[in-house]
Amino acid sequence: MLVLGLSGNFSAEASDLVPSLPDQWFHDSAACLVRDGVVVAAVEEERLNRVKKTTKFPVNAIRACLDVAGVSIGEVDSVAYYFREDYVDTTLNFFYTIHPQVPTVYSRELIKRWFADSFGWDLADDRLLFTPHHDAHAMSTVTGSGMAESLVLVLDGRGEENSGTVYRAGDGQLEKLADYPVFKSLGMLYLNATQLLGYGFGDEYKVMGLAPYGDPETYREAFGSLYALRDNGEYDLMAGMVVPDLVGPSMVARGFTPRRKGEEFTQAHRDFAAAAQAGLEEIVLHVLAHWAETTGLPGLCFGGGVAHNSSLNGAILRSGLFEEVFVHPASHDAGAGEGAALLVSRKLGADSAPVRRMRTADAGPALGTADQVRDGLAAWHSVVDVERHEDVVEVAAGLLAGGAVLGWAQGRSEFGPRALGNRSIVADPRPQENQTRINAMVKKRESFRPFAPVVAAEDATTYFDLPVTRANYDFMSFVVPVREERRQELGAVTHVDGTARVQVVEQASNERFHHLVKAFGERTGTPVLLNTSFNNNAEPIVQTVDDVVACFLTTDLDHLVVDDFLVRRRSADRTVDLTALVPRFRPVTRLVERAGTGKPAAGPAVHEIALDYSGGPTAPVSPELYALLGSVDGVSTVGDLVKVAGGVPDGVLGELHELWRLRFITLTPC
Repeated sequence: MLVLGLSGNFSAEASDLVPSLPDQWFHDSAACLVRDGVVVAAVEEERLNRVKKTTKFPVNAIRACLDVAGVSIGEVDSVAYYFREDYVDTTLNFFYTIHPQVPTVYSRELIKRWFADSFGWDLADDRLLFTPHHDAHAMSTVTGSGMAESLVLVLDGRGEENSGTVYRAGDGQLEKLADYPVFKSLGMLYLNATQLLGYGFGDEYKVMGLAPYGDPETYREAFGSLYALRDNGEYDLMAGMVVPDLVGPSMVARGFTPRRKGEEFTQAHRDFAAAAQAGLEEIVLHVLAHWAETTGLPGLCFGGGVAHNSSLNGAILRSGLFEEVFVHPASHDAGAGEGAALLVSRKLGADSAPVRRMRTADAGPALGTADQVRDGLAAWHSVVDVERHEDVVEVAAGLLAGGAVLGWAQGRSEFGPRALGNRSIVADPRPQENQTRINAMVKKRESFRPFAPVVAAEDATTYFDLPVTRANYDFMSFVVPVREERRQELGAVTHVDGTARVQVVEQASNERFHHLVKAFGERTGTPVLLNTSFNNNAEPIVQTVDDVVACFLTTDLDHLVVDDFLVRRRSADRTVDLTALVPRFRPVTRLVERAGTGKPAAGPAVHEIALDYSGGPTAPVSPELYALLGSVDGVSTVGDLVKVAGGVPDGVLGELHELWRLRFITLTPC
């Protein structure tokens, strides 16, 4: 039995279902294919349409899942969606009310239209099933946990009517024990704190990274005034908090000045982040303490977006409330798409899969066969040199030991927001300057944000103080202390508070990545690597060979390893000769020309390039580059376009390269 699980909204790649659709509605677009209760493929749409945090209908992800499984759409027995139908339609009704020019079409018909238009498939009504959101989160987490029986906690911004749900899981069934309504949303509480620090939806992890730089005591009373702990695992958010800004009034009344995007962080901002993190941990541990005692269940499965707070997860481990804790690598709403497929698979009578702990997240599409990877890299011959090695892992380990920062891509991509050794950037974890160096050379992000270490399983306890509570450290889901005597040794991956978001890699789960870590250890005495996601600040994690090479060429990475191939730039000064590459617009790319302002009444025209989606960026372009971009046809190389234009001034090709780095356009071989 094949069940296709979906998350995301119903918008087309180049347009929104309604104008300016908020990114908080039906987000984390993804597809997952389940065969007889076992996940065979899962990938987020952002990896394929290359729009970070995309909410678009996952049409590309569906195709990718079918390709991975080697099946056609007609072989799918059922399609599962990650929310209840009535809730989705009520939400759509709201948007149609405020945008009356948009035709009123509801979720069932929208999904069926997508399959008809994109796949030529007439999806029957009885084969399209909608699932309760928190049940979907819970099922994905339980199925991957390997536990025969457990307590399950789901916490997020909201499901349908709830923001939290507690279950008892056993024999493949979920028994609901309690709900926490939307007006008690811990996801929204933390999001509102995030917004007061100049960030937005999806940036909560940045606040988690900032928190260790602050003192929670500064605002503990102020943040604590927002909630009250009650008996039996209950809690209240204070009266009047059911407004968009849950946190601001109380904090501003106590003299806290919110940070605006782009401003420097003050110590008050750091202290506020620390108080928000401490408050979240206090409430969640209060809830869990009650249910651990009431049920006596020794294991916890934790899911929903809040479960991506790895500092909170570390606090749960240290609490000693459970003997074992499992967190799914895709605990956000992409994982709920997987859970929806698992729920429907069980509902339709698929035999329960064997209880087995999830050890790897590599459920996405592969880079290709060895020949496909070779040919894909060879196509870039005008700008890179490619060498095949019998043991490229040993070569890579030597480069890392010599101080190089490498892009590392192999096999199938990971499902979830973290790179775990298949789409990673890796470096020496020892020099503290590597933390700021990589932030500057690749990520272009805030210097306070830490990088994670990956350690071979057999060496984990030598470097990290792992709690007695068992946990799945495979997916970077837990912050734990670095052993005090090892903190100086691991200068690039030890956070300011002496902790790290550790990944433990086992030989059986990722043999090549484990080999890399061990080979680096043999050369340096430290079997640990810095591991961060393979992407720059303008894009999602890389997926294809072309994505991998493009990221390499638009960052300061020293070398690139793709399967058995070592890739170097042809230009020693790290510039790229663009002339042999073909520029193309993305589906969301827009060129904009508008009248200038000033005196006289209309100054020179203003030229811009934009990515047309909610929150998409805009950048100015010179008139000369604007004219060059206007002649892009998706076939001609940059050199051809320049020749037709009769040449371009100095600096225009550098400007074009910057647009490529920011992913306004793509550049690929002919």
